[in-house]
Amino acid sequence: MTLPNPRALLPGIVACALAFPAVAQHAHHHQHDDHDVDAAQEIGAMDFNVSCDASVGDDFDRALGLMHHMMYGQARALFEQILEADPDCAMAHWGIAQSLFQPLWPDRPDRVTRERGWQHLEQARTLGAGTDREAALVDATRAFFRHPEDDEYWPRIHRWADAMRSAHDAHPEDLDIAALFGLSLIATGLAADREDASTHFDEAETVLRDVWKRENAHPGAIHYSIHATDVDGRAENALDLVASYGDIAPEVSHALHMPSHIYVRVGDWPEVVRWNRRSADAALRDSDEGVASRYFVHAIDYMVYGYLQQGRDDDARAAAAEMLDSGRRVDAAFTSAFHAAAIPARLAVERRDWAAAAEIETRSPDHLPWDGTFWPEGLSWYARGLGAVHSGDVDAARAAESRLAALVEDAHGAGESQFATYIEVDRQILAGWIAHAEGDADAAIDLIRDAADLEASVQKHPVTPGALAPPNEALGDLLLALERPEDALTAYREAERIWPGRFNTLLGAARAAAATGDEAAAQGYYRRLLEQAGESSREALAEARDRAG
Repeated sequence: MTLPNPRALLPGIVACALAFPAVAQHAHHHQHDDHDVDAAQEIGAMDFNVSCDASVGDDFDRALGLMHHMMYGQARALFEQILEADPDCAMAHWGIAQSLFQPLWPDRPDRVTRERGWQHLEQARTLGAGTDREAALVDATRAFFRHPEDDEYWPRIHRWADAMRSAHDAHPEDLDIAALFGLSLIATGLAADREDASTHFDEAETVLRDVWKRENAHPGAIHYSIHATDVDGRAENALDLVASYGDIAPEVSHALHMPSHIYVRVGDWPEVVRWNRRSADAALRDSDEGVASRYFVHAIDYMVYGYLQQGRDDDARAAAAEMLDSGRRVDAAFTSAFHAAAIPARLAVERRDWAAAAEIETRSPDHLPWDGTFWPEGLSWYARGLGAVHSGDVDAARAAESRLAALVEDAHGAGESQFATYIEVDRQILAGWIAHAEGDADAAIDLIRDAADLEASVQKHPVTPGALAPPNEALGDLLLALERPEDALTAYREAERIWPGRFNTLLGAARAAAATGDEAAAQGYYRRLLEQAGESSREALAEARDRAG
């Protein structure tokens, strides 16, 4: 079987979609332009009671609900329509500004966007918020957009989070303030070191769970709770919330994607695929003519990941191929660039198709924002380097490692230490394989162990379902190649603890256990692999059938 040509991957999107029934319990029946989700679609329970003209109250609830679903563009379009209908609505200005930055997404608002947000907040302040809680929200968002000429990001997030804490302290019973405060804790937690981050996530879980208990159809409570528990060791905390998300928002593409964050964490691959299939179809329905939503590409990457863990390679390729030959281009966003790089890399690296990995094209397609994003380009170079070193081309692997090192420096220089860490983890793994290829086993082991330690210092970013080759899995592969199966099994077990149910982790653990003479453990891993991927045509499944007992 051959992979899709990586050069061709992601220029457009197939314009096909499945239909899912809409529920209208909380729906508002107003007509909006093509940038909005159909007004009859369910979004959940919202009752902000905004102090604007009564005629725009329902639309404001809908716009705020869409923002909690992280459907930021659609929320912004509706806030703009509210402002047209009621020019004195200060909170419509706030909503537009708040939708211009996305605290958990990797995109960064440029100066034009920051100035636009600041202008709206100045107008909101001039008009005057109608209540103290509305004024608190305006002030919090002003904290982010203050001094729009300054090219910074993380100081803005921290100012916003501090102001959201003040708003929550002043209005602890307000559901939407609490939800946004929870979101701010997650944002700062993702940027903190592992020890400090735990405190952020603890508080976020508590705050958001309280919102959910008071209103179990609140979109922010469920959405942000999933992000608060898409963290090592926390995923099971959200299992009682995730199944309800599709019920309260059965047509909202990002809502339909969100449960898969938890299902990835627990290794439930059929559920990962099922939710992202629904999400991708909904995203296509919402896409403008000629341009595909980033939500579509986001869902496809998670779907491809889920298929690959089941060994369903034909289905993974078919999902990727949905982005071919439709004439649509994905919108130019960091998220789109990340998945454009990740999908072909996953198809090659997960299948150990090193020849295909070595040929992956970087910075493709060229209309996406590769400059200044760093990490997406790094994925391509990492896959190319792995492909090269496993194919015997050490010079090409070194060139890839050099480019990764440059991207690490560029990310640090831009103040994006989190992205720099992700790239450095991959660089160290690649450097370890290069050392192995050059006969320096000790250096190889040290480098990949360092990568595992470095990965443990940060949390997974919400944009990705998981690494192309997690460091503990890579360490197991290396140790197995060095004929150290006991140590390899330890590494695989650590990989399995962090990322349960990965195909290559289970296969490696089975082989390592067999090599140690622990047939019972080997059979257990082989059986799990067969339960998960028994219909796969990968050669390793024949091995599993022979050895499972």
